[in-house]
Amino acid sequence: MSMRTVDWTTLRPKGQEPAGEGLRERKKRLMRQQLSDTATEMFLERGFEAVRVAEVAQACGVSEKTVFNYFPTKESLVLDLGETTMDSIRAALADPGRTPVQAAQAILASELEGVTAWLAAQSDTADAKALLMRFGMLIRSTPSLRAYQRDTSDRLVALAAELLAARTGMNPDDPEPQIAATALLGLWPVQFQALRRHLGRDLSPERLHQAVTADVARAARIIDRGLNGLNARGPAGETSRAT
Repeated sequence: MSMRTVDWTTLRPKGQEPAGEGLRERKKRLMRQQLSDTATEMFLERGFEAVRVAEVAQACGVSEKTVFNYFPTKESLVLDLGETTMDSIRAALADPGRTPVQAAQAILASELEGVTAWLAAQSDTADAKALLMRFGMLIRSTPSLRAYQRDTSDRLVALAAELLAARTGMNPDDPEPQIAATALLGLWPVQFQALRRHLGRDLSPERLHQAVTADVARAARIIDRGLNGLNARGPAGETSRAT
């Protein structure tokens, strides 16, 4: 499988296209995807440091300034899905009908489905798995990408703490929402590590999905028990169970 034949957009979570999207918004979204997907292919082929942003722009037929209008940094070209995760967390944790752990699991399930559905659609699953493992290696072997990933994780924790505090009547800086948010976002590296581990096994995309989901569920059960101790503060110092 050539990296130039990969449709990276299929790896994005389903339902990302906004309802009622206008033509202008659609063009901007598709350009953003094209820039990110092209950059990802080039980075995988030649290495992150070896590719200049100007080269990505040229490959897409736009100016370098246009690239930076869509992406503030070179690193965000390849790690652009963090913003999608942030939007998903904002919507899911604001839903009182789900516990925080249920909300996180739903987002992770959608992200995992994008990967395994893409794998299932490939003619050579082994080559497709190898390509995904190369993508993970690209991130792990590039200091600036690791730093950007850590920064994104910190932003996600801060957002989750704010939303969890709103659910419980606490301050986002209180230790309870801070540690709860940190634990909740810990499910993402659990899923990444589980995916990396199980990609090395001879599993069908369906069984891969089941194995990774089972690992995330094991971690989620531990976090869920801890979050059951996150209480909402009443007006007179009383507490009520947060849901």
